[in-house]
Amino acid sequence: MSSGCLFVLRGFLCLIIKDGNLSLFLRLLVPCSSPYEIYLFFNLVCDPADVISTVEFNQTGEFLATGDKGGRVVIFQREPQGEYNVYSTFQSHEPEFDYLKSLEIEEKINKIRWLPPHNPAHFLLSTNDKTVKLWKVSEKDKRAEGYNLRDEEGRLKDLSTITTLQVPVLRPMDLLVEASPRRVFANAHAYHINSISVNSDCETYLSADDLRINLWHLNITDRSFNIVDLKPENMEDLSEVITVAEFHPHHCHLLAFSSSTGTTRLCDMRARALCDQHAKLFEEAVDPSRRSFFSEIVSSVSDVKFSHSGRYLLTRDYLTVKVWDLNMENKPVETYQVHDYLQTKLCSLYESDCIFDKFECTWNGTDSVIMTGAYNNYFRMFDRASLRDVTLEASREVCKRRAVLQPRRVCVGKKRKETDVSVDSLDFRKKILHTAWHPKENIIAIAASNNLYIFQDRLTPNGHHNMPEIQSAPPK
Repeated sequence: MSSGCLFVLRGFLCLIIKDGNLSLFLRLLVPCSSPYEIYLFFNLVCDPADVISTVEFNQTGEFLATGDKGGRVVIFQREPQGEYNVYSTFQSHEPEFDYLKSLEIEEKINKIRWLPPHNPAHFLLSTNDKTVKLWKVSEKDKRAEGYNLRDEEGRLKDLSTITTLQVPVLRPMDLLVEASPRRVFANAHAYHINSISVNSDCETYLSADDLRINLWHLNITDRSFNIVDLKPENMEDLSEVITVAEFHPHHCHLLAFSSSTGTTRLCDMRARALCDQHAKLFEEAVDPSRRSFFSEIVSSVSDVKFSHSGRYLLTRDYLTVKVWDLNMENKPVETYQVHDYLQTKLCSLYESDCIFDKFECTWNGTDSVIMTGAYNNYFRMFDRASLRDVTLEASREVCKRRAVLQPRRVCVGKKRKETDVSVDSLDFRKKILHTAWHPKENIIAIAASNNLYIFQDRLTPNGHHNMPEIQSAPPK
């Protein structure tokens, strides 16, 4: 890639593109300078049920799970060669109807969270608006034969025909990956579930809706404990709703949740059973001179992530990404503008409801780089040490021979280069809401509508991974 680009991110190479339905398969060979191949899968017709609604790596990064609006979960496994291939697909949730409230419950998967692995089987939690399910995904490569009381088809034999006894044996069989529901956690939320988070004690997890956060034990399905309740006695006094909740990665008694008012609260469950009083409140004061009709809307926090070290909090609102030090509540230690050029477009974004889009954010494995999504299938990466940033695009057009991602730049005024994109030409229907970063390596997963993009840094000739090198744009 030429060093004369406005933004330079060396090393990212497209590995896989997966759509909801595999209709057409195309394979392109990468030049011999790269050890990887590019696999492209195209879905000729976009079904709304195929739109990806969540993306999540497991703790080792070997598996990647996606959920869609059709209630399906697709799990990918990383092969020794480096690419991710489909490992298992199963229907997690079905559409339901609440006859008491005359409410249709969508099958859309809102969140997926992996449990830490303790045996060859894998466990994950998936949730729609009302019900959380615990799934076990396991492999089976042997089958038992030689039962005394059943025939080969599993039917009971006539006892009078049994004249001899034999010892059942295990026979090899083709590998079968089974997904089975082990627990169903239901009937605990009156409002739509927006978050689930597994505790570091590996025994409990939380589920959060608009007004309450419940604490569950993974082995108990018939009851949960309400630990946060924002519902007022009179709903006319309602001033905020919960947008997302997350457990601390190391301390099982700490959790953070954010609200539509732009605040993030840190709660300590050791203080009291009902965390109606927070231990810390992270909120940045708004300049009264810059307050507008849209101020409260764009300040609503759509995602919260603890850093892997547990020292920092990452929050995402509509226009910015902020890094908070747990020891400093009054202001963030870092603030990054994601798409500040939309300040002049807030009125039209409000009319189209795009201003209510909920973008996610994520850390890399060393907490040194931050990633989040934007419009026009763009996603942004921020290097915390150098304070440099880059805008990249996840689209089929970038998946060509020598598929190294080319940086993009959005211009408010006159374009300076052909590669620049005017803010007036952005497609707000194309948006990257869901992103995930491999916990240990430089691999990212990007969900754009019904497409899943997985990018990995290219290996250097000596076989080492090349960390992304980011260069900032010159002043406009």
